Amino acid sequence: MAEYQKRGAVHFHADIRLDGPDGGDTPPPAWATAELLSDAIRAAVVATRVSGPTVDDRAHTFTFGRQLDVRPFRSADFDGGQELTERAVASYIAKYATKGAETATGTLDRPIRFLAELAQARITEHARRMIRTAWSLGARKELADLRLRAWAHMLGFRGHFSTKSRRYSTTLGALRDARAEWRRAQAAPAVPQDGETTLVLAHWVFARTGLSAGESWLAASLEPAPGTEGEPTWTAEATNP
Repeated sequence: MAEYQKRGAVHFHADIRLDGPDGGDTPPPAWATAELLSDAIRAAVVATRVSGPTVDDRAHTFTFGRQLDVRPFRSADFDGGQELTERAVASYIAKYATKGAETATGTLDRPIRFLAELAQARITEHARRMIRTAWSLGARKELADLRLRAWAHMLGFRGHFSTKSRRYSTTLGALRDARAEWRRAQAAPAVPQDGETTLVLAHWVFARTGLSAGESWLAASLEPAPGTEGEPTWTAEATNP
């Protein structure tokens, strides 16, 4: 999970668990203790390297900083000592999901089309400088794939607030499909199953008999005058010579 700090930099929270050989349905082996997992995390952080762009003939490499805080999750940390459930972990993640750049650093909550828009924006001066920096870097060809101008309002960070492995739990795609299927089921008309009947309720209200006053006047005006039934109707058409 990515979370904005007040200084505008992004730091990450990772929920890491160790499952059995068949995934989350099986418990981890007896030797897989929380202390051993913590040591493995620290070793992975030190060894991780990600290649970055080359700017002005200088290659950049990204690594984790020196600040690292590894804390084991325990059941006592959630819901007053109750069992560590999926709902409890989801609540913990939601705390960071609701924090955006606009709430943490006082920046914009929407993209900008022109840098001049910052003149009227009610943001902190620190955020204004970082947006200008991202906008300026976005003009460089070697950084074009980062799309820094499109994400300048987010201080250049264009990643997702949250990502996870497929083995941790259900996938986001499966959740989207389930929501779409539920909405289709709610919008679809009810279809009776075999052996079922559909009860249709109708309420009838008597309106009137005969023609209304306007309809009676129209019918009378269309009737021929007495004694003229069967006489031919002549029409005249004037044309220019």
